[in-house]
Amino acid sequence: MKKVFFVAVLFSIFNFHFSLAHAEGNTIDAGSEIIGHVTDAHSWHLFDYVSDGETHSVAIPLPVILINDGHLDIFMSSKFEHGHASYKGYSLVGGGSEKEEIVYTDANGVVSSPVDLSITKTSAAIMISVILLIIIVMIAKRGYKKRPNQAPKGLQSLVEMLVVFVRDDIVRPMIGEAKYQKYLSYLLTLFFFIFFSNILGLIPIFPAGGNISGNIAVTATLAVITFLITNISGNRHYWTDIFNTPGVPAWLKIFPLMPVVELMGVFTKPIVLMIRLFANMTAGHIVILGFIFLIFILSNLFGNVVGSGVTVLSIIFSVFISLLECLVAYLQAFVFTMLTSLYIGMAVEEPHHAEAH
Repeated sequence: MKKVFFVAVLFSIFNFHFSLAHAEGNTIDAGSEIIGHVTDAHSWHLFDYVSDGETHSVAIPLPVILINDGHLDIFMSSKFEHGHASYKGYSLVGGGSEKEEIVYTDANGVVSSPVDLSITKTSAAIMISVILLIIIVMIAKRGYKKRPNQAPKGLQSLVEMLVVFVRDDIVRPMIGEAKYQKYLSYLLTLFFFIFFSNILGLIPIFPAGGNISGNIAVTATLAVITFLITNISGNRHYWTDIFNTPGVPAWLKIFPLMPVVELMGVFTKPIVLMIRLFANMTAGHIVILGFIFLIFILSNLFGNVVGSGVTVLSIIFSVFISLLECLVAYLQAFVFTMLTSLYIGMAVEEPHHAEAH
C-alpha cells in the first residue's frame, strides 16, 4: 500500500504540473504534447506556470555542441529561450509532434543543418542513470567488504538477488557452463542498465523522467552491440549452419533460398530486439500521458465539474498503468538479456551439443 500511495503522490504532482500549464481554459493539443514528452529535447523541461495570463516554462538548460562548416560552437540551450530566440544564427525548430532540431541561417538567409553533438535530455538521462547505477553497485560492494561471509542485507540483498538470477536463470542455461563467464559481465551490465533506466523513466520528477529506452537510438545501440558480440563470437559451426543449413534439401541450398533466409535472420534478430524494447516502453508512457491529458480535454469540452470527476478516474488508471509498467520494465530487461544470451549461446554452441539438442 505504501508503494501504491507513493506512486499516487507522484502522479498527483505530475497532474499538478499540467494543471498549472493549462489552466484558465487554455486549449491543449494532446497529441503534440504527448509526443513532445516522449521524444528527445535540448533542455530538460521541469514544469510550467502561468503568470499574467501567459504560460512560462522552467527547464534545465543542456550544453549545445555544434559543428558548422568546420567551426565548433558550444553554448547552453537557454540561449534559445525555449525556441523563441536565435543565437549566432542558430535556431531551435520543431518540438511537439515534430522532431526538435537546430538549424543555422547565414547572412544570405540560406538554412542548413549543422552537425549536432549536443548533450540532449536522453544523453543526460543516460549519464544520470549510469552514475546512480554505479553508486548502487559500489554500495553493494562496500557491504561485502564490511560484512564478509555474512548474509547480505538492504540494497546489497537486492543487487545480489538480481545478479544471481541473471547468472543462474538466464546466462548459464542459454550459453552453457563452459563459456558463460566470458559474457556474464556484459549481460549483467545490459540487464541492470535496461531495468534501471526503465524504472527511472517512470518517475516524473528530476533527475528521473528521461525516456531512455523509448529512444530508438539507444535501443539500436544496444542491439548493435549484441549483434557484434554474437557474430564475432560465432564459431565455425555457427557460420556453417547459416550457409549450409543441415536437414534442408540440396536444391534449396543451391538456389540458394535457405542461406539467404538464414543470413537475413542474422540481421533481423537485433532489429527485433531494438523495436521490442523501444515500442513497449514508449507505448506505456503514451498510455499514461493519454489518461492525464483526458482530464484537460474533457474539462475544456464539458467544464471543470466533469474534469474534476474524470481526474479521480484518470489518476486511478494512471497509477494502475504505472504499476503495470514497473512489471514491463523488468520484463523488457529480462527478455532483452535472455534473447541476447540465446543468440550468443547459438553462436558459440559446439557441434555435438547442437546435435544432442
